[in-house]
Amino acid sequence: MNTEKDFSPLTPSIVRALNDKLYEKRKVAALEIEKLVREFVAQNNSAQIRHVIQILATEFALSQHPHSRKGGLIGLAACSIALGKDSGSYLKELIDPVLTCFNDSDSRLRYYACEALYNIVKVARGAVLPHFNVLFDGLSKLAADPDPNVKSGSELLDRLLKDIVTESNKFDLVAFVPLLRERIYSNNQYARQFIISWIHVLESVPDINLLDYLPEFLDGLFQILGDSSKEIRRMCEVVLGEFLKEIKKNPSSVKFAEMANILVIHSNDLIQLTSMTWMREFIQLAGRVVLPYSSGILTAVLPCLSYDDRKKSTKEAASACNHSLMKLVTPEDDEDDEESQTKSSPPGDGTPSKKESDLNGLFGPCFRISTGSLIYSVLCSSDRSAVTLDLDGIVQVLDRHLHDSSTGMMTRIAVLKWLYHLYIKTPRKMFKHTDSLFPMLLKTLSDESDEVILKDLEVLAEIASSPAGQTDTSGLCDSSDSKTELHIPGGKIINRMLMNSYFYKFMINLLKRFSLERKLLEMRGAFIIRQLCLLLHAENVFHSMADILLKEEDLKFASTMVQTLNTILLTSAELFQLRNQLKDLRTQESCALFCCLYRSWCHNPVATVSLCFLTQNYQHAYDLIQKFGDLEVTVDFLMEVDKLVQLIESPIFTYLRLQLLDVEHNPYLIKALYGLLMLLPQSQAFQLLSHRLSCVPNPELMRTVEDPKAPVKDKRLAQPHIDYSELLQHFDRVQSKHLEVRHQRAGRSEHPDRKL
Repeated sequence: MNTEKDFSPLTPSIVRALNDKLYEKRKVAALEIEKLVREFVAQNNSAQIRHVIQILATEFALSQHPHSRKGGLIGLAACSIALGKDSGSYLKELIDPVLTCFNDSDSRLRYYACEALYNIVKVARGAVLPHFNVLFDGLSKLAADPDPNVKSGSELLDRLLKDIVTESNKFDLVAFVPLLRERIYSNNQYARQFIISWIHVLESVPDINLLDYLPEFLDGLFQILGDSSKEIRRMCEVVLGEFLKEIKKNPSSVKFAEMANILVIHSNDLIQLTSMTWMREFIQLAGRVVLPYSSGILTAVLPCLSYDDRKKSTKEAASACNHSLMKLVTPEDDEDDEESQTKSSPPGDGTPSKKESDLNGLFGPCFRISTGSLIYSVLCSSDRSAVTLDLDGIVQVLDRHLHDSSTGMMTRIAVLKWLYHLYIKTPRKMFKHTDSLFPMLLKTLSDESDEVILKDLEVLAEIASSPAGQTDTSGLCDSSDSKTELHIPGGKIINRMLMNSYFYKFMINLLKRFSLERKLLEMRGAFIIRQLCLLLHAENVFHSMADILLKEEDLKFASTMVQTLNTILLTSAELFQLRNQLKDLRTQESCALFCCLYRSWCHNPVATVSLCFLTQNYQHAYDLIQKFGDLEVTVDFLMEVDKLVQLIESPIFTYLRLQLLDVEHNPYLIKALYGLLMLLPQSQAFQLLSHRLSCVPNPELMRTVEDPKAPVKDKRLAQPHIDYSELLQHFDRVQSKHLEVRHQRAGRSEHPDRKL
């Protein structure tokens, strides 16, 4: 530096001392400057004061020479001390050159800059608040300084500034929030610690309502919550906990929509628990207000439901969110927008209701959130008083989780519970999505979990039985008797042509699935059909499946399916009522059901006989067994006869065994059983049935004195609603088709190269 240059009013000795490399000499110069400035203050000579500050800033603090810069910093601090309470008028000139030195490459000089600024702020106190942003910006950089002395100096300055802010009621929060929003995304741990400490201080000041601006920096807080440092995470959790307490105290002033938008996009393991906890509180506090954002919430919540015990807390919080959100959906969400507006807007002068005002305050303007490839967009209109359920978005999220093969079991169950709930609460709107959902719901029947399948069946059953899906079904499932009636849940009888179209569509597609996936039929077929009988009324299920199987072109599958249905009919507790209905063919309806089942049961001769045993059509059973001699008796056929013998000994056929005591009135029952005995080879089943027949009493011994000698007659022959000869002819036709198919298969196996 040129010492010959005129620096008046600074004397040459002061200038030389400020440029000296020794701190003690620079300190002496600072004392001289302090004395000089005090004289100018006494004279009220502000021009000279500014001139001194300008010389110290431009010629020293911003000099290229390091010792000069150090002299300039101590000189500026001396000016501030001399000015005292009047320093507020000169703060910009005092602060700016010091802050510039924060960026100096020399760590010692950065330390002196901290020291100088500390003295300036200590003297000015509350007067520095208009310059808070530049001070905060500079300190945030020094918080990450690698030099421990500089960091220590910055911490002292930081504590001083926090004390000033805490004491003052003139802090400009509006001007500070944009800077906070920018700095909060720093990846440096020290900078993050600095930011968190300041948020904690500002949140604790009663006169500063930081909650109003929480959406501006909440995302950054959650970013910091995922920091690798345990200490920083702990600090962030404390701050978030304080904010959550404040939210619970003042829910009416909280901008739930903007913050819900932020919560749903954080899926980091370290963040999820807090995110789910906040989401749970938001749903409970805001209620139906969050419904328009349900799709985004479900996107975040559903995957957490499949977590294991290592993330038990997160799973429980997510489950609470899911349950609370589901409860918010009510039948009023099934109303059209116009209907909803009409109900919620009473006639008047157009003044907004209290509910409308609350919603506008809570949600603010429109917003968009993006999660992965899915974008949720919600329009919050100020002239709408009703909350609109984002049903399309919800269904899209649920469908996406069903299609994703990696979705966990508990998540799939939750998805199906949601679909069931939506079909119960909003059936009219949900049926618009049924065509797109239906294929995946059918595919879900192949799931590995029984619980998933059960929930899936509940959804499909609701779709199939809901009045909202009731349309004309002509063309979906033709029937030989279009006037046949079926029961729907609740006991009401309706014409089949008015049944829900999805019921028949479901039955047709279920049988197709069984046909394509024989393992599904073998492993889960009985379970699925039994559950459907509980959900949709057994008569509906068996009647419709019998109709469909009657037209089945794959005769082998038809036989297998009839065998499965017959076993379920004879053994399942869920079909007790249907068995009782078939045992007593006294009504036209029960006779029609028997005939419907019989025609399809003809695909399997042994199942047909067992149906006749169930319905006590013993003479017809005997007539059928006589025709077995014309059939191809295979090992599978004999195994089915063996199973029938086992069933005859089961509790299901207790009534049949007791009827063997009445020999005179049940001769065809005995003949039919002897017919089965003659079909069987010498086996365990043969011995079992032979022993049973050997117990049949002598009719002469069983006749009482009062009993007149009755003619030999089967009491089932007099049914006016059943043409048994026609049924026998139908049996012959079906068996002829089966024989023809077997011959064709045998021909193809003998001549594999022959083209059909």
